[in-house]
Amino acid sequence: MPLPDAAWPWLAVAGLGALHGLNPANGWLFAASRATRSGDARETRRALLPIAVGHAVSVILVVALVMQGVGRAPQHIYVVAGGGLLALAAWRCLRRPRSSITYRSHASLAAWSCLMGTAHGSGLMLVPALLPLCMTNGPAGAITATGSFALMLAAVALHLLAMLATTQLIARGVFRGVRHRAFPTDAAWTPLFALTGVALIVLR
Repeated sequence: MPLPDAAWPWLAVAGLGALHGLNPANGWLFAASRATRSGDARETRRALLPIAVGHAVSVILVVALVMQGVGRAPQHIYVVAGGGLLALAAWRCLRRPRSSITYRSHASLAAWSCLMGTAHGSGLMLVPALLPLCMTNGPAGAITATGSFALMLAAVALHLLAMLATTQLIARGVFRGVRHRAFPTDAAWTPLFALTGVALIVLR
């Protein structure tokens, strides 16, 4: 039985959320790192709230930029984000072995999630799926109507839930996969941060 046409925008919104959750720079890399550092799998779950807050702010910001006629986030944001990860990798190489991991605070994790969501144009990617949900009578309009605004909020919530579910699954899986290994897991995160930073700069 084929899906009704009205279901496709919702599936697209959820699919984009899962796609964003697959990206290590969007949060699971840090959530898994925190968990392996502390030895507590619950750290992957605790990281979800700041990741969600940051990503939601980025979606709102990008949608606002689109409404003002700005097509996408500036390219230099990728360079800044990638440079930040490379600096983090360098710091981890130079720090004392027992110094604390960065991005421990929820505020810094939320800020990073917002930066990455804005750089990737999360809100911009949602626009094609949001338009069929939010527009009623014509392109001018109904985003300001109560019903359309509620639908838009529901779509953003679905997007976030799909992203967070994917983030949690990957972070938890990575934590379980590395905690019983013989190699030093804390040191293993340094090349991952560096590779992600290089990818952000090269593939921007």
